[in-house]
Amino acid sequence: MKNIGIVAVGKYVPERIVTNHDLEKVVETSDEWITTRTGIKERRLARRDETTTDMAIEAAKSALDGSPVPAEGIELIIVATASTDSNFPAVACKVQSAIGAKNAAAFDVSAACSGFLCAITTAKQYLTSGMFKTALVIAAEKATNLLDWSDRATCVLFGDGAGACILAPVEEGRGILSEYLHSAGEFHELLYVKTEEPAQLEFNTKIQKPAIVMQGQELFKVAVTSMADAVDLVVEKAGLKLEDVDCVVPHQANDRIISAVAKRAGVSKDKFFINIQKYGNTSAAAVAIALYEAVEEGMIKPGSVVVMVTFGSGLVTAANLIKW
Repeated sequence: MKNIGIVAVGKYVPERIVTNHDLEKVVETSDEWITTRTGIKERRLARRDETTTDMAIEAAKSALDGSPVPAEGIELIIVATASTDSNFPAVACKVQSAIGAKNAAAFDVSAACSGFLCAITTAKQYLTSGMFKTALVIAAEKATNLLDWSDRATCVLFGDGAGACILAPVEEGRGILSEYLHSAGEFHELLYVKTEEPAQLEFNTKIQKPAIVMQGQELFKVAVTSMADAVDLVVEKAGLKLEDVDCVVPHQANDRIISAVAKRAGVSKDKFFINIQKYGNTSAAAVAIALYEAVEEGMIKPGSVVVMVTFGSGLVTAANLIKW
């Protein structure tokens, strides 16, 4: 068994900033209402001509800029997204072409907000088995394409962006020490994308408009329990204690959820890296972007014990513990 770790990170966020005050002009809400309930102050909005693939490519280039592995050395590319440009081909294949990773296998995974960690865990299995030596994992979302801008319960929450990391063998005692994946399908209706009812025709010609639907109160409770339990389990599986954890990078869905997870898990909130105020919920990209910024800002250093934890539609919970 090889020790597999993250050897480089990257991110990309669109230039356009949409503040809470901007949203006050298009939906019945207020900066005070959004801030007190979510912790979000602003989010990024991709250009109309800017696709999920475009953002994934930029995040990949960002990761490669600081990587000891060149594009030609990448053997596996996995993109986590719930907002693909089209049903096929995979975003990962288009990224492969754009960055010149001609020796890589490439495919997408879909696990909503938990996609990045699911993709990391999947990539790790390929690397530990010896099938591949290196992997590029990307999470990219144009979540705003899935919003009903008249629904103040959801349109204030989401933003666009992408993050990436490169996995490769690392020295013994470092890297991904444990991981956790769990699904609770009975909660799948708490958060989903709804389409209009198609016309009853032999061939469906009606254009369907997708929109995120969320049962916020119920989802809050399940999210807190599942994420707190995941932190406990992944720490225990690594043979460590909660006090050994230096940094927690949680899914950036709601600051109240993060506070509740910290309290339930028994980890000081000071150890949680939070950037939801700047980007809102970028779905699968949220943890990826936060990981990059936690490293950039020095909260994660060589030797740090890091827990990444998230929940997403499905309901899918994921966590990784890494010795940086």
